[in-house]
Amino acid sequence: MPIWKFTVLGGEIQYGRKRRKSLSKYGCNEPFKDRYWCPKRQWFKKSPCPFINRHECENFELMCGSL
Repeated sequence: MPIWKFTVLGGEIQYGRKRRKSLSKYGCNEPFKDRYWCPKRQWFKKSPCPFINRHECENFELMCGSL
C-alpha cells in the first residue's frame, strides 16, 4: 500500500488526502510545488513538458522510440 499517491481522475487531482480541480484536460503538466506531473511516466518532472497534450507525446514516442 502506497504511503502517498498523486492521481488524475475525471478532471480532479488528488494527492494524499487533498483534492483540487485539474488545470489541464489530460493531466499533463499539473503543477505540484516546484514540479510538474507527467501521466505517461507516472512521475514528476523539473520542467513542464513541451507537448501540448498526451496525444502529441504519444506521437513523438512512436516516431522516436522513447521520450
